[in-house]
Amino acid sequence: MDYFEGLLELLKIEREEDRRAYQKLAESSSVTSRRAAGLTWYPIAIRGNEPSRGDYITVEVERTTHTDVNHQLRFGASAMLFSNHDAKNDHVEGTITFQSGNKLKITLRTEELPDWASDGKLGIDLLFDDNSYEEMQSAVKYAAKLMEKPEEGRLIRVLAGAKQPAFEREITGNTNPRLNSKQLEAVNKIVTANELAIVHGPPGTGKTTTLVQAIKTLIKKEGEQILVVAPSNTAVDLLSEKLSDEGLNVLRVGNPARVSERLMSLTLDSKMAAHSATKEIKRMKKQASDFKDMAHKYKRSFGRAEREQRKALFDEAHKIMKDVGNTEQYIIDDVVAKAQVITATLVGANHYTVKNLKYHTVVIDEAGQALEPACWIPIVKARKVVLAGDHCQLSPTIKSNEAAKKGLSTTLLEKCVALHPEAVVQLEEQYRMHEQIMGYSSKVFYTGLLKAHGSVANHLLFPADVPLAFIDTAGCGFNERSESTSISNPEEAAFLFKHLAQLVAELEPHYTQDNFPTIAVISPYKEQIYVLKEQLLHSSELQKHADKISVNTIDSFQGQERDIVYISMTRSNDEGTIGFLSDIRRMNVAMTRARKKLVVVGDSATLSHLPFYADFIEYAEALGAYHSAWEYMDV
Repeated sequence: MDYFEGLLELLKIEREEDRRAYQKLAESSSVTSRRAAGLTWYPIAIRGNEPSRGDYITVEVERTTHTDVNHQLRFGASAMLFSNHDAKNDHVEGTITFQSGNKLKITLRTEELPDWASDGKLGIDLLFDDNSYEEMQSAVKYAAKLMEKPEEGRLIRVLAGAKQPAFEREITGNTNPRLNSKQLEAVNKIVTANELAIVHGPPGTGKTTTLVQAIKTLIKKEGEQILVVAPSNTAVDLLSEKLSDEGLNVLRVGNPARVSERLMSLTLDSKMAAHSATKEIKRMKKQASDFKDMAHKYKRSFGRAEREQRKALFDEAHKIMKDVGNTEQYIIDDVVAKAQVITATLVGANHYTVKNLKYHTVVIDEAGQALEPACWIPIVKARKVVLAGDHCQLSPTIKSNEAAKKGLSTTLLEKCVALHPEAVVQLEEQYRMHEQIMGYSSKVFYTGLLKAHGSVANHLLFPADVPLAFIDTAGCGFNERSESTSISNPEEAAFLFKHLAQLVAELEPHYTQDNFPTIAVISPYKEQIYVLKEQLLHSSELQKHADKISVNTIDSFQGQERDIVYISMTRSNDEGTIGFLSDIRRMNVAMTRARKKLVVVGDSATLSHLPFYADFIEYAEALGAYHSAWEYMDV
């Protein structure tokens, strides 16, 4: 089986598993359980509507209750507006075109709102995301075709391992006072690469800074538009802002995760709103809407003359909306043409506004978290690709164990690092962690090459503090509990907050309320997060600093940092079972979020069954950072 056939087969397995899991959740459950699973907003209120492209209507809705429930409704997702009235199955499908906070816009595949939409009891249901799978499948098939072409297939042959990448002669005298020597080497590698350059950025090493400077250099050198993509909206937002800060004309395609004024000004909607031709569009849309309103007056019993009048009004509204479409397309083309950098998610690279564009260079950030088939969506538009990320941190989320085992969990970044070491520059100087926090991760994941910059190597919370602690709960009777699909350990959680309260008391003489250190309390287990959040609410000593304390899973902290990080390892059992704690890449993420202090709370008797944890405990002991929980029990 050739490279792309194998990839398509894995994608098919993943798609079927994803669909099966979605159907199980969606079809056999009530509105209440769909809402709890994050698939539904209910109830909602309609806040407005306007005509949209292709005789569709865009409706703005707001979630009016259960606003704190996490959900999966995102820009670009397929969804439907439904009525829960009188057990009827009234619904109309569409696409989410904007989502922020408790509001979203959905473009419905209908010209006008159905009558039942005014009866109340409305909701929005997420539909299975066939679109993303279709985009991935098409891109992989297209890559397989391109591979056969002598010139257009060069990049694809390199990525598939059939050809070695080539490089121009090194640039001499290229300096940038903002970059260290390895970052500068990475910029040079990106600029001189003909097909492929890879930036391996361990935690805190300034990968984003390096990419931004490389993109600026490429634009200066080639003068061509660059596409910058990442698997998550958060990563795209970060790069969009940083590139814009450097004075580049950035167009953010899609819906930012963070709704800051700064980011919004980079979006297509914002740039279109500021365009000189937009006033005319508003006037035309208003006119079309008026004609439709007039036509609706003929809705109930009417004769032939009224029917003809109604048709004429609708025809006129359609004609105006066609002109609106043409004018919008002119504005879109103008805005897109002026952008120096286009930023989007991997699937967003095929947004209708930029679908047919080709680029000299595509940059894929956080490539260690990107599903390979999704990477091919932007790659087939490029002659050269830059992969940036860290394959020693979190890998992509995969629904099918079978697909993961057969190779879907191996990212394109990992494959290319192994195939083409000559294309890789590993950044080595980190600007986040005290050297003792960094040391174990550097040894295990980065062959000991990481070094701490002078500004952070010895920074502490206060002069007498220590940066690292492993607190051993072995023998304390803090046994884990199994909760359906997750694990919790309430006693360990209570102990952790007791220890944190002691640390906070030590910190208070050194800080004001405003400059108090930021704190993360993290665990690999969702059930333990619920327990931790609940217990934090009842800790009176910690409440005054609650705005500085974040409690969440390890996965949600990738790319973030805090002054102090506590990790609740949770597992404690006689069998030495550690479940997915055996995913040491996830632990690499957890241990490298801390700037000045890392406290790991866990049961050595359980953890030591895996050499990774046994060695970490030894590392802590060598630094005098090992403590038994008994030392703190009576304090």
